Amino acid sequence: MAGQAKKWYRLDSAGILYSALQREEYSAIYRFSAVMTAPVDPDALQRAIDAVMPRFPTFAVRIRRGLFWYYLEPNSAPGPFLKEDVSDPCQPVRFREDNGWLVRFYYYRSRISIEVFHALSDGSGALVFFRTLLAEYLRQLGHRIPCGDGVLDLNAPPDAGELEDAYARYAGPRANGLRLLPKAYGATGTAEPFYTFHVTMGFVPLDALKEKARQYGASVTEYLAAVLISVLLEKQRREHPYREKPVALAIPIDLRSYFPTRTLRNFITTIRPFIDPGYGDYTFPEIVSQVRHYMKLHINRQELRSAFTANVRFTQNPFLQIIPVFLKNPIMALNYRLIGVRPYSATFTNPGAFRVPDSMAPHIRCMEVILGQATVPRCHCASISYGNTMEITFAGTQVETDTERDFFRFLVREGLHVRVESNR
Repeated sequence: MAGQAKKWYRLDSAGILYSALQREEYSAIYRFSAVMTAPVDPDALQRAIDAVMPRFPTFAVRIRRGLFWYYLEPNSAPGPFLKEDVSDPCQPVRFREDNGWLVRFYYYRSRISIEVFHALSDGSGALVFFRTLLAEYLRQLGHRIPCGDGVLDLNAPPDAGELEDAYARYAGPRANGLRLLPKAYGATGTAEPFYTFHVTMGFVPLDALKEKARQYGASVTEYLAAVLISVLLEKQRREHPYREKPVALAIPIDLRSYFPTRTLRNFITTIRPFIDPGYGDYTFPEIVSQVRHYMKLHINRQELRSAFTANVRFTQNPFLQIIPVFLKNPIMALNYRLIGVRPYSATFTNPGAFRVPDSMAPHIRCMEVILGQATVPRCHCASISYGNTMEITFAGTQVETDTERDFFRFLVREGLHVRVESNR
């Protein structure tokens, strides 16, 4: 990291939020894993980590707390170091531990995993980092892996576009306002003791899943979101509430498809497909149709821009600017509970297919993704595909297993073959 001693980075609007939410029992963490076709060579993987980190300066940082804001600065401390995997992944980040590193590396048998603090990057940026790391690891083993196809050149200097705050670049003149959305069904369960994190993964043939979604006229994301909403509607009904609330999902949308940028930092916003049982019962085809049409209507450049502009404006509020960070964090945490937790029943994210150069493909068996714990004891759901396998993960700190169990049973009743693994 020579020559970067005085360089520092402002957090983007998403990073500001995730840093403010950070506490001892919670961090916005996510994990990607690649299951290789051969056992991991930890020495070769550590050499790859050492080679790759300087090429990604916004990952090779530590977080600092200023008087008014957190900020990122280059981390010159030893590390980050590869570790043997743990039974409870995505544990909270503590800014003064691990020499301040905010990205972690693990291995177990043939599995290579990275965990990233969300203040650094979203899933799209982290997958570029991970793909480049896997390529360098294979090179360390003697394989010829070219650059390109999403693998960055380690001999090239970081591109300025990779470091930009795309939120600030594309924020528009009009924001939709951080309005208070209706409270959704909470879908919460009994909290486990700290730190017990349950992970259940289902593996589904991607071609069969695509065909099933096509039968409903939907994409894979729309179909899986509809399945999750359907399962949560039934869960709420079993609880016999006095009045049933809407079941709503937070679905992150990668903004790079709508606003050209090479940024490896955060550049996502969320949409909120929902079903309100107060209008009556819905069949599953009707739920799919509602989700599909909602996403078609609201995923457009103008509405997405207005949504993230609201977040940029909030962090640029002159009153908020002059409040010390120790007073600002509770304000932002309260805002997140009202805007980012209360209106949603669950989060579902699908970053899509993980693609690699042809020379890498024979060395990777499948991909996995885990979203870290929610701020309340309920499941997060995430999926990722590689080759002909779609991996779907439910992860959370709740005792109950009904959401993930009912979700995978639904897919089986739909005629899909599901292989399930869990750390429970």
